[in-house]
Amino acid sequence: MNYVFALAAALLFAVSVPAGKILLTHLKPMELSALCYFGSGLGLALWRAFVPGRSGSEAPLGKRDLPYTAGFILSGGVLAPVLLFTGLSLTSSSCAAMLLNFELVFTSLIAVIIFREYGGWRLWAAAALITAGGLALSRGGGTLNLGWGAALVLCASLMWGLDNNLTARVSMKDPVALAAIKGLAGGFINGLLAFHAYRSLPEAKWVFLAMALGFFSYGVSLVLLILAMRGLGASRAGAFFGSYPFIGAALSVALLGDPASAGLLCAGALMLAALLLLAAEEHGHRHRHDPVEHEHAHGHGDPHHGHSHCGAEAGEHSHPHLHDPVEHDHPHLPDAHHRHRHG
Repeated sequence: MNYVFALAAALLFAVSVPAGKILLTHLKPMELSALCYFGSGLGLALWRAFVPGRSGSEAPLGKRDLPYTAGFILSGGVLAPVLLFTGLSLTSSSCAAMLLNFELVFTSLIAVIIFREYGGWRLWAAAALITAGGLALSRGGGTLNLGWGAALVLCASLMWGLDNNLTARVSMKDPVALAAIKGLAGGFINGLLAFHAYRSLPEAKWVFLAMALGFFSYGVSLVLLILAMRGLGASRAGAFFGSYPFIGAALSVALLGDPASAGLLCAGALMLAALLLLAAEEHGHRHRHDPVEHEHAHGHGDPHHGHSHCGAEAGEHSHPHLHDPVEHDHPHLPDAHHRHRHG
């Protein structure tokens, strides 16, 4: 199910590439960024307030989560969308969609080097394939020519790579609340920057359309990605979410008339091979869990949550609980319970 969440998140986010290109003919980059994020935050806040769901079983944010929350708001909610939409105004949306696959490279490097997720040869081979795909895409006239638009898109990918890792650190908490906070904060900050830069307000109909796009492509998409990160970790969830450039490029070709060039097709083949390489990954070994106390939504159907309660608890629920030290062997991914060293 984690893979389904990641791919569904990718599909929703992919829509923002061609749709954002269209909206940029009526909105300025920072305006579009602000409206997309504010739409996602407002929509999710209303959803959480009025739509019955499983939010009661989710763990609330704690003080230890605040630095990570502030970090992913700044990197992913403020800097990345401004860089992306500015880059989109200087390059084709299909080129931007494919270059955004470098988000996987940055996500994986940060996850392995800084946050100690397991890498392995498949992850690094996939990163090499994606890098080769990006170089094939950026070649023009036989020479390497990134340009300012592509460079800004790559910077956006770096910020979202950092954002993914910081979000993964708090992915066990309420995903709707996390995405709503990010959207409202990012929308407010970008809105202030946009008004300071442009000294004008956009037309109401474009405001509504941009906010609706943001709700689905940024809000609902992020909720699904957070759910995927719980079981896959930042690097693997990022890999499957990395299918969105393929979808975005296909939509750009179909809807905006962008050319399906040889470089685009070559890059797509290399990046698809990287995704399939990671999808076939299997990992398991004997490992030890140190004692840890934390809070998150959980059931009692897995070997890590066999603790007892004073009263009966049916289905998923949330409360602070202690994991005793245990050593065992089973297939696993770098989720919140398996961020251990290897070798």
